[in-house]
Amino acid sequence: MKTHIYQSRVVWTGNRGQGTAGYRAYDRNWSVAVPGKPEIPCSNDPLLGGDPALMNPEDLLLSARSSCHMLWYLHLAAVAGIIVTAYEDRPEGLGETAPNGAGRFLSAHLRPQITVAPGTDLARAAALHDEIHRYCFIARSLNFPVTIEPRFTLA
Repeated sequence: MKTHIYQSRVVWTGNRGQGTAGYRAYDRNWSVAVPGKPEIPCSNDPLLGGDPALMNPEDLLLSARSSCHMLWYLHLAAVAGIIVTAYEDRPEGLGETAPNGAGRFLSAHLRPQITVAPGTDLARAAALHDEIHRYCFIARSLNFPVTIEPRFTLA
């Protein structure tokens, strides 16, 4: 096994001058910075007082899951000789919040729209999705079910 180290810097930027003197005295904003990469301004889920214009942890998690799936799909397609010319996903996650405020994802649904070259074996192209959960770092790390419903278009 080979180990990897990932680093990030998360900095709270929501101090309005009083810190956490009261529940409504501060913003739920922060930034994520990874060495050598653009900073991402973030906020809490709008349902919990966050800025709806900024990414929140749930957005980032769902996007990471979909992105990892896409990258492995492209890899497996290339190895299988399947020519993909476009790939877009609009994933959706279902979450729940308990009365005490604790939340979690219950499930996620990926709906990749994939454009492939004419003559592609669409059954094989679809079957590649079943292999990804064995490789995707993010998929192997999460504990909620994810369904995948691919749709194909010929280029």
